[in-house]
Amino acid sequence: MRIASWNVNSLKVRIPHLTQWLADARPDVVGLQETKLEDDKFPVDELAAAGYQAIYAGQKTYNGVAILARNDSGLSFEDVITDIPGLDDPQRRILAATIGGVRVVDLYVVNGKAVGDEKYTYKLHWLERVHAFLAQEIQRHPKLVVLGDFNIAPDDRDLYDPVGWGEEVLCSPPERAALKAITELGLHDSFRLFETEAGHYSWWDYRQGAFRRNMGLRIDLILLGDALKSSARAAAIDREPRRWERPSDHTPVTVDLDI
Repeated sequence: MRIASWNVNSLKVRIPHLTQWLADARPDVVGLQETKLEDDKFPVDELAAAGYQAIYAGQKTYNGVAILARNDSGLSFEDVITDIPGLDDPQRRILAATIGGVRVVDLYVVNGKAVGDEKYTYKLHWLERVHAFLAQEIQRHPKLVVLGDFNIAPDDRDLYDPVGWGEEVLCSPPERAALKAITELGLHDSFRLFETEAGHYSWWDYRQGAFRRNMGLRIDLILLGDALKSSARAAAIDREPRRWERPSDHTPVTVDLDI
């Protein structure tokens, strides 16, 4: 099973990119973030023509998440959740479903804007609620995959300039502590199972030739529960879509599981 995650930064704009990438990469399951579409505008027909079924939770202009599964894989969506229990939040940032016996949780984590901002406070509170939710999910579903745009660089290897970034948003100690608390539930960063060196990123600013100069951050993650760790066969960041015309500022990340 190949599982992928991609912040498409507007599915309306990037549907040609997505369908091309689906044809090239042939993932079985894909979590999307920042679709920026209301549910009645989700491109069900275009994705069906590309060979994928979808579940989605969206809103106009902002946020939005979706999970796709290949039609020819025999997979279906079960036990779908679109909200974090106990969190009254209209923002569409979470979607979970069981697919082929694997529990997939798709997250679009709050950006936080700046340390000390009210959106930063909201981010830390949101992550607390996600932690509580995932603690229950991993008990119910040992074969757990948590993926998405985490808007947190796990450590300094995941920043092109750790000194310049300092303790700003996306890499501040409280954010990293919140992410570590999530992984300590028994989740493993799939990319780091295969690559330990610095310099590998999944997001690059549109400005200052950041992609060409590899001035990026690794903030798109696929976390695997203990029960799936030994089944991981490969993990990758696919930089190619970032080279396309009018790309998302993020690029897909994948993990291959022998299940």
